[in-house]
Amino acid sequence: MLPLLLASSSPYRRELLERLRLPFVCASPDIDESHHPHESAITLVKRLAQEKARALAAKYPDHLIIGSDQVAVLGEQILGKPHTFERALEQLSASSGKSVSFLTGLALYNSQTGQCQVDCVPFTVHMRELSPPRISRYLHAEQPYDCAGSFKAEGLGVSLFRSTEGPDATSLIGLPLIRLVDMLTAEGIEIP
Repeated sequence: MLPLLLASSSPYRRELLERLRLPFVCASPDIDESHHPHESAITLVKRLAQEKARALAAKYPDHLIIGSDQVAVLGEQILGKPHTFERALEQLSASSGKSVSFLTGLALYNSQTGQCQVDCVPFTVHMRELSPPRISRYLHAEQPYDCAGSFKAEGLGVSLFRSTEGPDATSLIGLPLIRLVDMLTAEGIEIP
């Protein structure tokens, strides 16, 4: 079995991958994550997931490299990581009572053969009606400024949801494990 590399510095993705009980290492890819003009959200996350995986291929020539990227989409607008309280407040206010789609790009790159499997896994969150004081309390409690959509689904952010729908709840946190298992299986990896 080729060793696994998670091309990410995200603690959320690392925690998810640990669920599969396979040995892996992490390394942070250094890529430009800019959105290209006229690029759809699906194209963007698939491209970035693939670029993250390929960026580490020279340094890890005999690995299966996992790349992942996620965006939140509200209507036609891509919501990135807010980075600040003010931006998170804007995002959650705009999302109040609406549905937010999370698109997670996933790539598994075999740096030995050059083969790359790429997919996008969607997941939708239907938000509750959120008052400004509730949003403010949530943001002060959890500070989700490094999370697309301005909430942590694995934490208190779930209290903001009315319901969710999608093929793989782990995609909401940033690494769709069900689809990843399919990709690993195609590479001959047996999951315990």
